[in-house]
Amino acid sequence: MPSYAITTFGCQMNVHDSERMHEVLRGAGYAEADAGVADVIVLNTCSVREKAEQKLRSEVGRLAKQKRNQRDLVVVVAGCVAQQEGERLVKQLQGIDLVLGPDNIPELPRLLEELALGAPPTVRTVFDTETPKFLTALSVAGASKTAFVTIMKGCDERCSFCIVPYTRGPERYRPSGEIVAEIAALVAVGVREITLLGQTVNSYTDPTKALPPAPDATPGDPDESEFAALLRAIADRVPELMRLRYTSPHPRHLTRSLIRAHAEVAVLARHVHMPVQSGSDRLLKRMIRRYSRAEYVERTSALVAAVPGLTLSTDIIVGFPGETEEDFDATLSLVREVGFKGLFGFKYSERPFTPARKLQDDVTEAVKSERLARLFELSESLLGAHLTSLIGSTQRVLVEGLDKERGELWSGRTDRHEIVHISGAAGLDLAGDVVDADITRSNKHSLQGELTASARGSARPRTAPEKSARRSLPLVAIAEGA
Repeated sequence: MPSYAITTFGCQMNVHDSERMHEVLRGAGYAEADAGVADVIVLNTCSVREKAEQKLRSEVGRLAKQKRNQRDLVVVVAGCVAQQEGERLVKQLQGIDLVLGPDNIPELPRLLEELALGAPPTVRTVFDTETPKFLTALSVAGASKTAFVTIMKGCDERCSFCIVPYTRGPERYRPSGEIVAEIAALVAVGVREITLLGQTVNSYTDPTKALPPAPDATPGDPDESEFAALLRAIADRVPELMRLRYTSPHPRHLTRSLIRAHAEVAVLARHVHMPVQSGSDRLLKRMIRRYSRAEYVERTSALVAAVPGLTLSTDIIVGFPGETEEDFDATLSLVREVGFKGLFGFKYSERPFTPARKLQDDVTEAVKSERLARLFELSESLLGAHLTSLIGSTQRVLVEGLDKERGELWSGRTDRHEIVHISGAAGLDLAGDVVDADITRSNKHSLQGELTASARGSARPRTAPEKSARRSLPLVAIAEGA
């Protein structure tokens, strides 16, 4: 039986694509193996940030040396860098046998078979714009208590720094019936929390026109979508689902209908990751973000007001071309004003095919690093204060599995996305349960809790050694989206 290994460099969309490749390869008779002995090694790559692309090139160089001793080894480069570079990857880097775009994953077994029969290095990077396909990964995701479900792919935004429209193509939406059916199937095999995935996930429109209008939807508003209607349909048709999240939304589509859905749909988590990128109106225009600072604050404030206790996190780019100290101070002040409880911060790096390449990158690397450090210092202080404020409270935690570092503790997340490590559950099986934990301590990025007496009394006894509920895919770099 041929074997394979997959390493993922990138964002949650790349992670989900890797799960789909696991499903396709298993269905074709391949067995997963360690990368040191696998017959096929897949490097699934992100190109939103330069670092992931650099790591890819380093790994391909290492595998080229490995192929000298393992002549039949097949090296596949998949994902966004594959889509971005195409033929150039084969010409520039030795050892690559197949370059595969995200929309061509279903073809992977056939292409591997052709390579085994002597085909030369192959490039397959064709968008499925006419008949988009959305693969599932039930056998992979079913091993976890949480799972991703793709509801759309591609992006119609044209942010000047972003390569996603080039590597993922235009927006294509999945029929609502397929989405609900996949979620129902995942819940049936033990998944408790679903995260909906899309490049601009809240721009969703049902291609089958099967969804009734959501309350407060505004027909004709260019920012309106059917995302709120989809959330309501999922909650109505899969009542066994414990928690529903989504990533990554765009602030433009944080409409009244979506805010009302958050207030009324109980399964929705009380946490939203809402990328902002900058707090400076001047830079937001240069980034082509299509909203102002005031509009971002107005919409997120309305969301927080509608859902007491809801927390926000965000993405921020520092050192975008032309960013002055005044611009950066505006970003810091926005972080304080909104009160983000977490953020992903990135130094601007020029990406191919993006409009920002025409701008002079006049912010030095030293200044970028200094600003990023100040941003993280502020973010850590806000998160630390928030976590400290929860000491002494009782939190509802969806338990994902045993802590990977400390096997005697269970780990999970609250509906506000705080990580909680739970003690006081010796001999018990909490995987997939929503339990109460008394918070006893705050760590740098997480909480320590004690299982309450009532939760302990109703928990199942553990019958066998339990591994972490989440399947561990090799993940090298994380980059958040829109």
